[in-house]
Amino acid sequence: MSESDIVAVSGFVILFALMALRVPIGVAMGLVGIGGFAAIAGVQPALNLLAQSPIRTVTDFNLSLIPFFILMGVLATNSGMSRELFRAGYAWLGQFRGGMALSTIAACAGFSAISGSSVATAATMTKIAHPEMKRVGYPDDVSTGVIAAGGTLGILIPPSVVLAVYAYITEQDVGRLFIAGVVPGLLAVLMYMATVRVAHGRKLPKGVTFELGKAVRSLAGVWAVLVLFIAIIGSIYLGIATATEAAAVGSVLTALIGMLRRRLGFRALMESLIEALRTSVAIYTILIGAILFGYFLAITQTPQKITAILVSWDLGAYGTLAVILGFFLLMGCILDAMAMIILLVPIVYPVILQLGFDPIWFGIIIVMTVELGLITPPVGMNVFVINTISRDVSLPTIFRGVLPFVAADIIRLAILVLFPAIVLFLPGTMK
Repeated sequence: MSESDIVAVSGFVILFALMALRVPIGVAMGLVGIGGFAAIAGVQPALNLLAQSPIRTVTDFNLSLIPFFILMGVLATNSGMSRELFRAGYAWLGQFRGGMALSTIAACAGFSAISGSSVATAATMTKIAHPEMKRVGYPDDVSTGVIAAGGTLGILIPPSVVLAVYAYITEQDVGRLFIAGVVPGLLAVLMYMATVRVAHGRKLPKGVTFELGKAVRSLAGVWAVLVLFIAIIGSIYLGIATATEAAAVGSVLTALIGMLRRRLGFRALMESLIEALRTSVAIYTILIGAILFGYFLAITQTPQKITAILVSWDLGAYGTLAVILGFFLLMGCILDAMAMIILLVPIVYPVILQLGFDPIWFGIIIVMTVELGLITPPVGMNVFVINTISRDVSLPTIFRGVLPFVAADIIRLAILVLFPAIVLFLPGTMK
């Protein structure tokens, strides 16, 4: 092994050791990145890197959409939009057996369209939907499984913070990635609803009587979500605004709607700003660590060497893709979604390009794969969030409830791998 190979292997060992010791992922990547870079290039170049990279990252215009989308999700939550989505969903879908579960998935999809975060979606819907499903007799494994799976829509249905980070790492058009996520997101909603009926239909409560007037009136509560989604995704699709500009407009619109509806006072607005700031700082810390780690990968030529190894196996394009996706599924058991994207995409992305796969399509595929990590043991971030809020439901119960949805996710992943046009059709029509 060459010196750079020894440094690279040692760096990864130290990185996983630090994560095992519960050192924050951003800090761990930053430490390994600077240490590894110093081991090869010298201490002074590494210190110069440490001085310049954080400033460049936090002042990068392309990354400013992240705090805007986070703020939009916080404002939407604090102004009660999520509860209105659930009520509207139940008014239209409550007539079916398991209608409250179907309504929860629909509400998760709607909230995902304005939050961009799976954890936020799962936490919000746990507070709203779980008590209601418990009240009408839903088994705990079913109700929490539905919420955990529905929460994963937050990183696929645009706007998505994870897709934005993928776009930044791979230098892809974030607007095209957002539009590419629309059809797979809708497919996920339909397949989750089908899973509810197929896997749990017989043991769920019967539907309530459908009232057209009540259903129509319920739409009055969700107009704000529709306005925000159309304003953001429509402006990106039509080329009227960039993703960053749309994010800024979306956050301002959300605040104005909340204040006009008297849901956001000055105190609530300030609390929303503080909450969004905390979340944004945490994400930026991870990004800074990832960029420093990226310099370490570049100087050791780790991505190029891994590309050469995978190509030398001669598994073919789809065989190599299967290995990569399998690796992501495995890592999803120990890493959260953002960590996987930031840590692993720079390593496998050159392989994808060399194999001739479309980078926009791969972004959606890899985010869907990462979704599975949110509901699979032993980490399952969405599962832990639900358990923290609903402490009377054990982790094994929640994990048992998500199993049918894991199967649905794997089937959906296979469909989109075999038929990439499902992902690429809509962004292909953009101006």
